[in-house]
Amino acid sequence: MASLTRLAAIGLFSTLATGGQAQSIETLDDLGEALFFDVNLSQNRTQSCASCHDPDHGFADPRGAASIGDDGESLGDRNAPTVTYAALTPVFHHNEDGNWVGGQFLDGRASTLEEQAGGPPLNPIEMGIPDEASVVARLRENADYVEAFESQFGAGVLDDVDMGFDAMTNAIAAFERRDSFFPFDSKYDRYLRGEVDLTREELLGETLFFSQQFTNCNLCHQLQPRPGMERETFTNYEYFNIGVPNNIELREMNGLELDKTDNGLADTPEAKAPENYGKFKVPTLRNVAVTGPYMHNGVFEDLRTVVLFYNRYNSKAAERQINPETGKVFGPAPVMQTLAVQELTEGDALKDAEIDALVAFMKTLTDARYEYLLDD
Repeated sequence: MASLTRLAAIGLFSTLATGGQAQSIETLDDLGEALFFDVNLSQNRTQSCASCHDPDHGFADPRGAASIGDDGESLGDRNAPTVTYAALTPVFHHNEDGNWVGGQFLDGRASTLEEQAGGPPLNPIEMGIPDEASVVARLRENADYVEAFESQFGAGVLDDVDMGFDAMTNAIAAFERRDSFFPFDSKYDRYLRGEVDLTREELLGETLFFSQQFTNCNLCHQLQPRPGMERETFTNYEYFNIGVPNNIELREMNGLELDKTDNGLADTPEAKAPENYGKFKVPTLRNVAVTGPYMHNGVFEDLRTVVLFYNRYNSKAAERQINPETGKVFGPAPVMQTLAVQELTEGDALKDAEIDALVAFMKTLTDARYEYLLDD
């Protein structure tokens, strides 16, 4: 649980780490906030949503490549993405080009925030409650919850499992739609408003980021056309296979086959097709500098390594094929047939100063409340 001082500073309400009672539940988002921090919604009463989406660390999990489950042993195979700016993600749909866009989770299997909120409590390697009825029974244990749910959804709502479970997911989604989750107050936002100046290195990074002559960053990590860019989320919410190697260290810990393929988007029922294997949703770059480790499986620890990984596709130099975190060649792409070759190879090979500039620019996308983490 993040410190109450810091939570108060960023305008969030908190329950006790043991799943204590909420101080005040007056609105639907208040109820969702209490639920978000309540460890009683996990089988062993040890884990809340905030355990893996830590509000003190950009609502991501800084503890490792994948989050540990409520049983203290289970370990997934994917990195917990940030919840910041998630409310701005469009519902899962086909765009005019026929490509899948939006949805929650890394594979879009939940179309909306409400659907996403219902997943972790029932996931056996996350919060581990066996079924919806057991979740609603936990809600009924809390007299304050019963009163709050009936105030928001009507008398007896928790007496019906389907209605009660849906009400819970609606409340959590309402909390995640608070403006405090997407403040657009980073240094870059302040720069766009003329309130601060960027350094020379940050300006170089901005130029490189948005110029397809030099890099391919904005092909995927830009939603709105320039200029202005107010409320830019730095993702087009589409799905690509960029050849991220398997996280062998994680696989050795979670017991999965070292070369097992994560099918990504293709495991979502609506998108189960050969052309979708190995694709994952383009993440927001908002708060990216403080929400590592990186990629869908947390395989890279450092943001600079991420840039080097992309740069390997545009550089023929042998040293640019080396992962600095391992001292070895970057691992192979698990799924070659859907690799986004065109998108990955449209940039130029970058010099060290240019790589550093891109990292410096991405650091400017950090919300003001998390800027202290950049110095850690």
